[in-house]
Amino acid sequence: MGEFIWGAATSAYQIEGGRHADGKGESIWDRFADIGRMPESGDVACDHFTRWEEDIALMADLGLDAYRFSIAWSRVLPEGRDRVNQAGLDFY
Repeated sequence: MGEFIWGAATSAYQIEGGRHADGKGESIWDRFADIGRMPESGDVACDHFTRWEEDIALMADLGLDAYRFSIAWSRVLPEGRDRVNQAGLDFY
């Protein structure tokens, strides 16, 4: 049996924020928040978009061995296809 690995996981919409930063397009979650289908928006969230270095330092201080994160495809493909947003790729 293998050794236990302590880790954390996040969802892009729930932590990133930066809704309009660096060319990010609209996601379905942004639309749901705009039309009132969700009680909160992810426009700022935990502000991981601007605080990612601090967040990673916190995970290191906790001694985590693994981190699983999701990608906001609207940050990578703002129109949903074709044009790739280099700033979005650079963020990840």
